[in-house]
Amino acid sequence: MTTDSVLDKMPMLFVGHGSPMNALEDNAFSRTWRALGATLPRPRAILCISAHWQTPGSQVTAMDAPPTIHDFGGFPQPLFDVRYAAPGSPQWAARIAQLNAQHPITADYAWGLDHGTWSVLCHMFPDAEIPVLQLSLDLAKTPAQHYQFARILAPLRDEGVLIIGSGNVVHNLRQVMWRDEAYDWAIEIDQLIAQQIEAGNHAALIDYPHLHPKMLWAVPTVEHYLPLLYILALQESTDSVSFFNEAVTLGSMSMRGVQIG
Repeated sequence: MTTDSVLDKMPMLFVGHGSPMNALEDNAFSRTWRALGATLPRPRAILCISAHWQTPGSQVTAMDAPPTIHDFGGFPQPLFDVRYAAPGSPQWAARIAQLNAQHPITADYAWGLDHGTWSVLCHMFPDAEIPVLQLSLDLAKTPAQHYQFARILAPLRDEGVLIIGSGNVVHNLRQVMWRDEAYDWAIEIDQLIAQQIEAGNHAALIDYPHLHPKMLWAVPTVEHYLPLLYILALQESTDSVSFFNEAVTLGSMSMRGVQIG
């Protein structure tokens, strides 16, 4: 895809998206997302790797107008009324598909934007004018394979694409408490993961089950953790690393965000 020149690499984000209600609420998390949107370079497009889209093989949304997907239940009607009407981009989808010649990324015309994407972007970029695409998580890949695969996305940083991984580094819905509290083990593991990120210890983060005796409590299923590996895989030696929304809430849900670059 032909683009105008870009002076610097785009930063990247991992966002702990948490409850879908963050889309409606004015809280510390949503205010931080708004502040980030105001300070980041304006992207030409946004590519989100969301915990909520897993497929056989890798797919990228390729429609002109991706629908807003309400992939949850039991929440109030105003949440189901939210529409994040950002455009898609068949052109950017084709560019992304070109990045993996050996195992092509399939164009998808049926998914759209799930709440891992729109519940964050509705605060970060409320005008919904920037093209947004989602890249699925291949069900067949191991964490190490996801990390290696993510590296094909590196050229996009030079082309003005903001790459966002959306999940939660600690995410155990079976242990949820519906209040703003946190288990000691969830706080400990959230902080341990942050320490490994700061140290650049990607090997330990890929082999995460061995980081802590209760790691599989914190990450009982891998889909909310994998988007972090996509962002780490694209980190370069000159990239700065910073954190935002450094909190664990609902007992067992880390809202930690990471900015790289």
